[in-house]
Amino acid sequence: MKYTLGLLVTICAFQLRSQDLLQFSLQTDQVNCPIQVPLENLNYNTDQQGLALFEEVKGQMVSIPCQLEKGHGAKLWFILPDRGEAGKKRSFVIRNSEALSDAPQIVLQRDHEDLDFTFNDKPILSYRFATTQVPDGVDPLFQRSGYIHPVTSPAGEVLTRIQPPDHYHHYGIWGPWTKTHRGEREIDFWNLLKGHGTVKFAGFLSQVNGAVYTGFKALQQHMDFGGNGPDEIAINEILDVRAWNVGDKYWLIDYTINLNSPLEDGILFDAYRYGGGVGFRATEKWHKDNCTILTSEGKDRKDADGSNARWCRVEGESAVDEGRSGILFMSHPSNRMHPEPMRVWPLDGNGGRGDMFFEFCPIRHESWTIEPGRDYVLKYRLLAFDGEVSAEESETHWQAFQNPPVIEIE
Repeated sequence: MKYTLGLLVTICAFQLRSQDLLQFSLQTDQVNCPIQVPLENLNYNTDQQGLALFEEVKGQMVSIPCQLEKGHGAKLWFILPDRGEAGKKRSFVIRNSEALSDAPQIVLQRDHEDLDFTFNDKPILSYRFATTQVPDGVDPLFQRSGYIHPVTSPAGEVLTRIQPPDHYHHYGIWGPWTKTHRGEREIDFWNLLKGHGTVKFAGFLSQVNGAVYTGFKALQQHMDFGGNGPDEIAINEILDVRAWNVGDKYWLIDYTINLNSPLEDGILFDAYRYGGGVGFRATEKWHKDNCTILTSEGKDRKDADGSNARWCRVEGESAVDEGRSGILFMSHPSNRMHPEPMRVWPLDGNGGRGDMFFEFCPIRHESWTIEPGRDYVLKYRLLAFDGEVSAEESETHWQAFQNPPVIEIE
């Protein structure tokens, strides 16, 4: 089946009022999705003026929550509201004024260990920046920082797990590289007990709260323990996590990593079945009898491992009213090796219990050289849900991720 967004966006100068900056229209079958409008070609000072967005609805101008993102090029983000008229042409105007929005925000709350995301007091996820100690009697090499746990479904089901006794180095949602090389020497940043290295939180680069998205950027360092002298940074990783304000039917989370190596000769990521990308150790409730996956290519737990996919839906039994909860993992087409290879534990894995581990693994089949002085980006989107998300819905969400609006300025 072929899926299209059928999106048409046009922008033109709007001169009716002095405070109006521009007018645009769009026509799309996709709703409740993030949309951006670039502002760099407009006569707009991002340091001194605010913006407000309005949609024309039945002759009335209705305020739409919007959020300015600065950087190399300023852009305005908004979530396209569902008015039950998918596919019809819709008209908007951006004005020079203070943003008018009373929409609930996804809130960041920080204590001495975690940065928590909540929506209307409902937990979404937590980023652990403090070092997590290990249970008594467990080797301290297993301790680490810089991972996401818990991820909680909209109805309150915890979906992730850390430090399971069978794999103490598993940490919720995370992505260290497993089999790597500096010259002839192997470094494993995943299997911590080897003592080759670890990944640690090194500091927050930014935090943002807004009506459309809330998020952070953090520096995480892959530390090499095996060099001569002090421990050495082998990889700098900027983790960019953004939660979109799409309501509480589901959580929509962007997970982006930017990699570079400060080493003179860079580092080699060997082809291996684990490493990098985005890994997920699921709740201890899930096992072979109550947890399923479905990939964009129609594969399930029996045949998904080692295959490639655009998206993978991982779900299982939960205590919520719907009885099921899960996460839809989406890989962006700009990622290396997209459609992306996966590691999925087999049904008879982990002592026959069939616990759930999933990972998008861009080095599953081919090695990857991280050259010095270059940045490498991997982009993922996660949708945490309760109940059911069909294959058609999964494809629609992925299409919205990989095919954002094309803006034509006139």
